[in-house]
Amino acid sequence: MSSEWKSYQLSDLTKLKYGKFLAKSQLDESGFPVFSGYGIVGYLPTFQFEEPQLLIVCRGEGGTGDVKMSPPKCSITNLSIVFSPNEQIVSKRFLYWALKAGDTHRLRTGSAQAQIVIGSLERFGVAIPADKSEQDEIAYTLDALDTRITLLHETNATLEAIAQALFKSWFVDFDPVRAKAEGRQPDAAQGSASVAAGRMPEATGMGAATAVLFPDTFEDSELGPIPKGWGVGVLADLANLNPESWTAKNHPDVVSYVDLANAKDNLIAEISEYVFDEAPSRARRVLKSGDSIIGTVRPGNRSFAFIHFAEENLTGSTGFAVLRPRKEEHTEFVYLAATADSSIEYLTHVADGGAYPAVRPEVVSGLQCVLPSSSVLNAFHGLAAPIFVKVGENNMQAQTLSQLRDTLLPRLISGQLRLPEAQEHLEDALA
Repeated sequence: MSSEWKSYQLSDLTKLKYGKFLAKSQLDESGFPVFSGYGIVGYLPTFQFEEPQLLIVCRGEGGTGDVKMSPPKCSITNLSIVFSPNEQIVSKRFLYWALKAGDTHRLRTGSAQAQIVIGSLERFGVAIPADKSEQDEIAYTLDALDTRITLLHETNATLEAIAQALFKSWFVDFDPVRAKAEGRQPDAAQGSASVAAGRMPEATGMGAATAVLFPDTFEDSELGPIPKGWGVGVLADLANLNPESWTAKNHPDVVSYVDLANAKDNLIAEISEYVFDEAPSRARRVLKSGDSIIGTVRPGNRSFAFIHFAEENLTGSTGFAVLRPRKEEHTEFVYLAATADSSIEYLTHVADGGAYPAVRPEVVSGLQCVLPSSSVLNAFHGLAAPIFVKVGENNMQAQTLSQLRDTLLPRLISGQLRLPEAQEHLEDALA
């Protein structure tokens, strides 16, 4: 250790304020976004904070014990305990990471609904370096990794929005057909080489070679007017449903498991490794690169993802409908059609089952869609595939950085790893 470290209880370092201190008498009409510990949950008139707040989720479904840093200018719900650190002893950012490393989840009590009480937090032990500058350097090192991970996720959200916009333009609004019908040159987001290089594509002319693939008139269908010569079908026309599953006689020794809780809006937060005989009973769906997985339980939770670079024995929950494209050029179309807002809204509407509303996997594969010509699907695949590849590469880099952060965190916060060594790892990872 480069400086003296001291052990404290949280009560020595900070004032803890339970969320109920947001009394009715303290309400105002600011309309600041409310931060629940799970993210921004709405805009309500309530007590506000101008500066980011360090907090722990003290009760609530799934996240009890999670340590969070709120955004600036927000309000905190009564699901959280807010920390007010003594900045003369400990910096807010260092304390954030110390609590993340300290596994506050083990403080949870209660069976019906898990909760954390102030008394247990007040006695929670934290070791900190006496030198504030060392605290700041440790926090900076971990913050740098978090910032890069966040940037990669934000970039992916932008890239997927581009793919979704192109899909909507071609296959929902039929912009190229409407343009040709009006005697205009169709425009579309192109520049796949720019996307592959990590740059934003520009809106440029579609080009004659692509524009000629679209008709210039519409015809009636059960979906309403669609481009002349196109058909109406369902996703099962373009993808196979749940094509492979592990069985008692046919399975690997170890599976890498993706469950519903860890897939959200095309981000797989965690993949857990299990010996097959000890894996959850739902760990049965075989996943391959190019598959789309859509959660069938509570579809409104948006538990879906695209499988980019499937590791060996990657396995999904039977709570997913797995759509595997019949042809390579169907790949991106199938994912974007299945996960479009209109599709998720429909699945949410038809889900039934009381406490656990769900749909059968066949309902997912039975989602209606237009069936473009194979030449249009090929052209769309040519534009969308580089975007999806870049998203996959960014996901892999974010996963690598997350693993590095999780490896460095306990060693840095305990003083077992010296800063120069940690910073070498950081420079290598961010190079």
